[in-house]
Amino acid sequence: MATPAKKIPRKSTTGAKAAPKVAVKAATKRIAPTPAPVEVKVKHKLVRDSFTIPKAEYVVIESLKLRAANLKRPTKKSELIRAGIAVLKKMGDKEFLAAVSSVPSLKTGRPKLAEAKK
Repeated sequence: MATPAKKIPRKSTTGAKAAPKVAVKAATKRIAPTPAPVEVKVKHKLVRDSFTIPKAEYVVIESLKLRAANLKRPTKKSELIRAGIAVLKKMGDKEFLAAVSSVPSLKTGRPKLAEAKK
């Protein structure tokens, strides 16, 4: 024989609802000391580029690389170019225009084989 099901008492729907119970914490909470700031390394997006440069200016880059090596700071071509860009960025407008004007403009594109052998 099956056991009789137990009756579950119903709650009254006519009465007002009871307010939910909320736990109240003490207002005397201690503040933890702030941790030292963590250095976050930012990955810079790199761009690969190529350009044409006169042989005389290329020789200057090589001499600057030797100069840096003699000063116990070996340097790559890209570092020298980036350092030059940083210096140009700090210049005022007049100095910047003078520096840019002192560099002759070149034809765009790769040099032809006959011109490259000269």
